[in-house]
Order: sequence, then C-alpha cells, then structure tokens
Amino acid sequence: MDTTMDDGIIRRIRALNQRVEQLQKEGLYFYNQPITELRGGSKVLVNGREMGMYASYSYLGLVGHPRINQAAKAAIDRYGTGTHGVRTLAGSLTIHCELEETIAEFKRAESAITYSSGYVTNLTVVSTLVGRDDYVISDKLNHASIVDGCLMSGAKFLRFRHNDMQALEDRLMHIPAEAGKLVIADAVFSMDGDMINLPKMVEICRKYRAWLMIDEAHSVGVLGKTGRGIEEHFGMEGSIDLKMGTLSKTIPSVGGYVAGNKSLINYLRHASRAYIFSAALPPAQAAASNEAFKVILDEPWRVENLKTNTQQFITGLKARGFDTMLTETAIVPVLCGSDEIAFALTRYSQERGIFVLPVVSPAVPVGLARLRATITATHEANEIEGAMNIIEQAAKAVGMFN
Repeated sequence: MDTTMDDGIIRRIRALNQRVEQLQKEGLYFYNQPITELRGGSKVLVNGREMGMYASYSYLGLVGHPRINQAAKAAIDRYGTGTHGVRTLAGSLTIHCELEETIAEFKRAESAITYSSGYVTNLTVVSTLVGRDDYVISDKLNHASIVDGCLMSGAKFLRFRHNDMQALEDRLMHIPAEAGKLVIADAVFSMDGDMINLPKMVEICRKYRAWLMIDEAHSVGVLGKTGRGIEEHFGMEGSIDLKMGTLSKTIPSVGGYVAGNKSLINYLRHASRAYIFSAALPPAQAAASNEAFKVILDEPWRVENLKTNTQQFITGLKARGFDTMLTETAIVPVLCGSDEIAFALTRYSQERGIFVLPVVSPAVPVGLARLRATITATHEANEIEGAMNIIEQAAKAVGMFN
C-alpha cells in the first residue's frame, strides 16, 4: 500500500488507528487482552494475574467440562483435526449428522443445519430465504450479523423501534399480502440484556402471515427451565419458524445453526451458499458441541445456578445505585453515560482483579456507554458480592456517585 496516498480508505484506517493509539497511550485500551489460562469458568489468568471473569459468554461454565473435552479428544482420534472439504461434495462425517440431530431434539424441531460460525449463519440464512421481491423486518437493536444478512439479501429492509410491537405491526400492515415477509429479532439483546416480547411478536407474525426468525445466541442455556431458550421460557414451543443459535457461547465450541421444519432445513442445505461453499466444522468442535447440549440437560443445576447468580448480580447492582437498564438475563449493562467514565470504571475494576469490559460509542449511542458485565453459573455468591463492591468503589472514585 502506498502510504503517501490520501483517499477515503486511508483516512478511515488512519482515524481508527489514531483512536486506538490514543487509548493505549492513556492506559485505557482493554480489548484483545491475552488470556493464558481459564480457571474454572469464573476466573482467568491475564498477564500473570488471576482475575474474576465478568465478560464471558460461557453462561453455564461449560468451557473445560471433562465430558466435553473427552468428546473432542475422541473425535480427533477417530477423524483427525479437520475435514476434507464441503459436506455437499466431500461428504458429511457421522458426527456432523449426530450434532444436527441433537440440536433438533434440543430445540424441539424437526431438523437442523450447522454452519461455520454464528455470524455466517445469520448472513447466509437471511440472504438465502428472502430476495429482491420480499421484505425483511428487523428490530433496531438486532446484532450486526442480522443487519448484514438483511442488507446482503437485497430484500426491502425495514426496521422497527426496539421491542415496540405496535411499530412492528405498523410495518407489516403496509406490506402487500402476497409478498414474502421475514421478521427477525434477537431473543436476548447482546448490549442491553433484555428479551424480545415473543408472545406479541408471534401473534403479529401469524396475523400478517410473516415468517419469524429468532437469534438465540444469548438465550440458549440462559432462558427456560431446562435452558432450551425463549420458547421454553414463555411456554410457546413450536412458535418460531427459524430457531437460530451459536455454538460458541453457552455451547463451548464454534459454529452456528438453524433448527426448523424439514422442508426449510432441506432448502437451506441445498441453497445457502455458506453451507455449499464452506468447509464443514472440524470434528472436535462438532463433537464438543454435540456433548455440550447433552450436558445441559444432564446437569440442570447449572441453569438454576445461573438464574440465582443473575438475580443476585442485577439486584445487588441496583441496590448500589447503578442503572442496569431493562436486563433480566446474564448480560448486565452497568450504565456509565460517557465513554470516559466507562473507561475509568474499567481501569479501576481491572486493576483490582475484575475482568470487565467497556462498550462505548459507536457500538452504543453517545451517552449510553456502559460496562457490559456478564454472569455465569460457576460464579460463587461471595465472588459476585466482591465484584459488585469493587464496581461500586470504582464508581465513587470516578465521581459517578456523590
């Protein structure tokens, strides 16, 4: 690249790099930190220091679970470390088929299909299901992968105010009845931790004959009595047409999936480009995912622990004067307001052994910067209490509280 050039690309790169460099100089860059060891799900070793982990997506603490590790090792012994091509042409390993059967059973669906990542899953499923003559309607706070899938599809892309079901209905009522319609939302929103109003959304989608796709990246293992997700939470099994999820959060592996009826999944298997043109999941990762779903059902105490710990964390932070927005889940935003306060709270907390990260603009609107804390099933009550005390001390130290 000619560094003497000065075009839009160069200016964009330069601006971002300058922001990163400035944060690094001020000791306020906390991203991409090297973690050398995971200790029991609730602790990590960072730069030689043990820290309490409050930024993990391993909501049930399944990373390093002996059964899951053993399943991955056995898969390597049987199949090796990789696959020999795309499943359509080079064939599916039996572990891929087993995983998809396990997912379908877990999600109480007829069938399932897996992809190489959660991001890719949303991208390919949305763009395969709808096209130029269709409409795709998305909650304004949906994950970037959903937004990108909507844009890539070429469908008429409409958004509605966050969790505003009247706004959703206003969108749908103006779409021609004969047009294809796909409504998409996160089950649990990744920055705010709140849940979509599934009962009302299902009612509206049925009224206007729209397909419904729900991204359960942050709800599997978190919602429902047995951790099956948002349908179980609301007692509405079978109400979602496309049940999308990841294999890299509660499930300690990598990949994504969609569960649904057989004709839908068969269509995706023969039409979605990310399935046809991407190599299959590595055997160890498929086996780890397969076993993890079984562990969730075999160890229900994890789901119960997570709910108890989540309630302690949210209630305790509110009692200390923090605004945790509308969260009811393991994603707990600690609203700070300005980016500067969020960075200062993070530095204070990390210096005292609490691994928590800030989310600032443009990832969230200006004035809504926050600590994006997460809680897991393996945190102990005294650990949670200690973490909240440190965050409270940080807030007082930076002037959030008088």
